[in-house]
Amino acid sequence: MDIEIAPGKRARQAFSFDDIAIVPSRRTRNPEDVSTAWQIDAYKFDIPMLAAPMDSVVSPDTAIAIGKLGGLGVLNLEGLWTRYDDPRIPLGEIASMPDKHATRRMQEIYSAPIRPELIKERIKEIRDAGVTVAASLSPQRTAELHKAVIDAGVDIFVIRGTTVSAEHVGNDESALNLKKFIYELDVPVIVGGVATATGALHLMRAGAAGVLVGFGGGAAHTTRKVLGIEVPMASAVAEVAAARREYLDESGGRYVHVIADGSVGRSGDIAKAIACGADAVMMGSPLAKAVEAPGLGWHWGSEAHHQELPRGERVNVGTVGSIEEILLGPSHTSDGSMNLFGALRRAMATSGYSDVKAFQRVEVIIHKA
Repeated sequence: MDIEIAPGKRARQAFSFDDIAIVPSRRTRNPEDVSTAWQIDAYKFDIPMLAAPMDSVVSPDTAIAIGKLGGLGVLNLEGLWTRYDDPRIPLGEIASMPDKHATRRMQEIYSAPIRPELIKERIKEIRDAGVTVAASLSPQRTAELHKAVIDAGVDIFVIRGTTVSAEHVGNDESALNLKKFIYELDVPVIVGGVATATGALHLMRAGAAGVLVGFGGGAAHTTRKVLGIEVPMASAVAEVAAARREYLDESGGRYVHVIADGSVGRSGDIAKAIACGADAVMMGSPLAKAVEAPGLGWHWGSEAHHQELPRGERVNVGTVGSIEEILLGPSHTSDGSMNLFGALRRAMATSGYSDVKAFQRVEVIIHKA
């Protein structure tokens, strides 16, 4: 619904996950009969979850652990793991420094150069463990470093930024030609973030296998305060899912996965994201709370140490349990921060749906205007 906020300026009303709820149907199922499996290209996963490419969340070790539990860990190839032989030293410093020095010191720590030989080494470490290998670069670094990533043997390639478009306009020749780039690769590419049908359609037409939906909404982001950019996630996911249906007809049946990336901090948010049309979710802060997480109870994203305009912060999230307990339970809290996908299975069972694709059709209701 459009709202006139002043003569000549209109705004749309949009909804966050907190503004909606799932409506149970007339049918229920046993949770044991429900499948949360998800597949993108040839790669199958037991749970529809990607761990966000953030140094506080994904290390080679946690990527392996998440992979063995049925999810997909995405390693940030512009992070500490590709800048330092032993990143545990700067990770420990980041976790222990006073707040007033955190941003400036992180900028200094992340100014160390990215080393292609470490890209190869980290990817090999994950591959040797026998799990699917996913790695991420920003759009600005993709043209420069993607060959080292592909040569190292990545299975799924993620291009992730605050906003990513298939039509970057500039006065130089350095912009990434996304359509040409994806066409020349031999691996599925997931790209984002976007939050509108128009932006998503451009990425789908460029050949993306998956689209990340969201920007400005994560626990460690200050994008909304710094840039004024944010789209509430329930509306963003639903709009991009509608664009996916349009593209499915336009392309003659090519299915592009919609992945909610941001504001998915509790088990109920996962269920609502899928109810709005997402195939999977990308999660950061819930996994940063794991005892195995490299952030040691702290959480931050790549925007937090941007050299010119930081748009994030280091957040103390603490620890609640192991990665396995957070993803699959058992839960020792009642706040939706553990057994995330056991809770999703129960939400689907309560609503009578047997799989993720079917659950996208569940009715939702606005309960907070």
